[in-house]
Amino acid sequence: ALPAIAFAAQPFFRNAIAALSARRLDMDVPISTAILLALGVSVWETMHSGAHAFFDAALMLTFFLLVGRYLAHLTRASARSAAAELAALEVRLAQRIGADGSLEAVPLDALRPGDLVAVAPGGRVPVDGTIVEGRSEIDPSMLTGETMPAAVGPGAAVSAGMMNLSGPIRVRAEALGDDTLLKQIARLVETAERSRSRYASLADRASQFYSHTVNLLAVAALLGWGLATQDWRLAINIAAAVLIITCPCALGLAVPAVLTAASGRLFRQGILLKDGDAFERLARVNAVIFDKTGTLTTGRPVLTNAAELPDGALAAAAALAAGSTHPLAQAISRAAAQAGLRIAPVADLREHPGLGSEGRCGETRLRLGRAEWVGAATPVDRTAAWLRIGDAAPVCLTFEDELRPEAAETIRRLRARGLAVSLLSGDAEGPVRAMAGAVGIDQWVARATPAEKVAHLQSMQAAGLRVLMVGDGLNDAAALAAANVSISPSSAVDASRSAADLIVLGDRIDRVVDALALAVVARRRILENFVLAFLYNVVTVPIAFAGFVTPLIAAISMSASSIVVALNAMRLGRTP
Repeated sequence: ALPAIAFAAQPFFRNAIAALSARRLDMDVPISTAILLALGVSVWETMHSGAHAFFDAALMLTFFLLVGRYLAHLTRASARSAAAELAALEVRLAQRIGADGSLEAVPLDALRPGDLVAVAPGGRVPVDGTIVEGRSEIDPSMLTGETMPAAVGPGAAVSAGMMNLSGPIRVRAEALGDDTLLKQIARLVETAERSRSRYASLADRASQFYSHTVNLLAVAALLGWGLATQDWRLAINIAAAVLIITCPCALGLAVPAVLTAASGRLFRQGILLKDGDAFERLARVNAVIFDKTGTLTTGRPVLTNAAELPDGALAAAAALAAGSTHPLAQAISRAAAQAGLRIAPVADLREHPGLGSEGRCGETRLRLGRAEWVGAATPVDRTAAWLRIGDAAPVCLTFEDELRPEAAETIRRLRARGLAVSLLSGDAEGPVRAMAGAVGIDQWVARATPAEKVAHLQSMQAAGLRVLMVGDGLNDAAALAAANVSISPSSAVDASRSAADLIVLGDRIDRVVDALALAVVARRRILENFVLAFLYNVVTVPIAFAGFVTPLIAAISMSASSIVVALNAMRLGRTP
């Protein structure tokens, strides 16, 4: 028994020493005291031919507590910090352009404001600055959350971490290092993560009360019996019995057993639980904030006016879009395929970064792209591409992000549960208003920057709301970390998945409602387990205090209480 406990109980001993060094008491202090006192009394009783020894009780105590710690470990993800994921977007080397036009790879700290840097297609922008030469398309999701590439050219502002998608560009550096927008977002995330870490779980609050109570009971038993009988050997035995009988096996299993059962059921439903504490927070939310693109929508554009286009326009546009990786070109190709159109090949097909594509069909010139490049007089206030066939007037092709089919029903179910639902997006006002109306959301905010998203969320929290944030974009990472609890789809960027507490593994956003419903039931099971653990102590503590507990009774009672708590937790897997 001694070698087994000396090895297996090390986690409790280390934590108890750390707690005492910090002048505080936690659950591991009475646990370690009970184990050591039980072993000491048992060795003494064995050496002096005593009637009872607590070796088996100490072993069983260690076993059940380790089971609880292991179950807790299973529900705790070794997730990377969202701030660390953002740091991974930083470019380590930049291509600085010399006075003679030569390129030199230099570390970022060697750059100065005013330096020119070259960014190749497929590379990330290393600094905040302004494009001075070249046209391309960049991924603006870091700022707006929108996955649609944005055309940029001379005079356009770009930020560190943005991906250059198509053409080479030259950027004049304006903000470097800690002054870049990427670093500002990372600082927002770090602040939010530190704030969330101050949350005290049910188990933490219970252990604070429990550890003080157990220590007081043991001291009272020792002094009471010792002073009353002057038999300090008997007093120490009874104090050891009180510590062992009250040691929190059932309490140690109360939360981990439920969270393990809940995480298993969630996984079968397509949801990954990263943090057990988050499940407790999820049960208490009364407001839900959704991002738009990639969350309520698929992040994939669809052509909305195919039926209104002139004859031959869709086929011509699809011919120019063939082979392009641009999201709008792919949407045109899908629409043409759905219409069953035969696509004629286009001669001299060329793609111009940031502008569009052009080619020739017979003697007719074709152009598909931005309004000013095609020759359209007035751009429309929505996502669009323009097609020009020869000298004919340009034709507008309009697009919108594809709404998830279950989005409206998800919002209806959340509102039926009494939750306040709102939409928070970095997109323009028109698409956000249309999306909110389509899914039944009354409260919405458009053109929100990452900092504005966090500020909006914090204002809701200051008003007493406990907020669930559901988002997927890089610009959502800080808000996800600042929320009381957060959920991201598996398609989210790494930083958002790291900041989120739960991950929806499939494509269905209605899993959010399933997670909320299960969290409420799980919290109820946890509270039931606390009541069972409390009732166990109400029954057994007076018996131990009266001196009627033998090692056999201690072992049986600990086992029985732990089994009852585990069985109650297993009911969660069968809850409809």
